[in-house]
Amino acid sequence: MDNRVPPRAAGPRPRRRDRHGRGMRGPIAPPQVPLAASRAEVFADLVRDSVERLERRWQQLAEVEFLVMEVPRLEGTGDGPWSDEGVPLGGIIPARDGRRARVVVYRRPIEIRTKGRDERAELVHEVVVEQVAELLGLTPETVDPRYGEE
Repeated sequence: MDNRVPPRAAGPRPRRRDRHGRGMRGPIAPPQVPLAASRAEVFADLVRDSVERLERRWQQLAEVEFLVMEVPRLEGTGDGPWSDEGVPLGGIIPARDGRRARVVVYRRPIEIRTKGRDERAELVHEVVVEQVAELLGLTPETVDPRYGEE
């Protein structure tokens, strides 16, 4: 008799268990736990919290777009946001051509300068206040009376 084993189907097979028989690994933490959030998401939340604090006092900020970028772009020498003083932590882009004004916060330079979440949140708020003050033509103390307090 000729008992041949049929050939395996070509292509990947779905994995039903890992090689030790304990099942597939799941995520380390469920999505609703803060551990599951990336550093970029946590940073964006800090910026959002700071903006919400200021929007309660300054309704015109509803017309301003707030952005988080990794690092400032290196535009031509002397013309860009870079200077001899160092890397900027934030910047503004005035409204023009039908686009809303923008406040930009740079994530990596702020993360490098801070050690913990509380210190990072404080620096993010200071940067947002300074940029909003520049955009509105006011002093940072006028935008947020608690500016500069520790």
